[in-house]
Amino acid sequence: QVQLVESGGGLVQAGGSLRLSCGASGLTFSTRIMGWFRQVPGKEREFVASISWRDSIDFANAVKGRFAISRDNAKNTVYLQMNSLKPEDTAVYYCASASTGVMFRAADKYDHWGQGTQVTVSS
Repeated sequence: QVQLVESGGGLVQAGGSLRLSCGASGLTFSTRIMGWFRQVPGKEREFVASISWRDSIDFANAVKGRFAISRDNAKNTVYLQMNSLKPEDTAVYYCASASTGVMFRAADKYDHWGQGTQVTVSS
């Protein structure tokens, strides 16, 4: 059974930082593309960042230069370091996994999802 478990969310002031973690089990983590998405009520789930098994990286324009993504294949964990946070970054953040050979931003290309972790940025 595949499980993705996010942690590290919370409340932070604008300009602050948070690091999200996502631990994976039940899959061959080192061969998977791992992604982070976010969602606010009433809106579609939005791509944030992804990282391939070769450490190729992709970021949404809204977070480029502020967020970093990394992975530790020995720990089956992917991280999202979020710096210079803005109130508009407030959302539930989801970790996702894909077995595609190409990196995609579309949520429907990812076949496993975590439960999400709330990030709230106060102004």
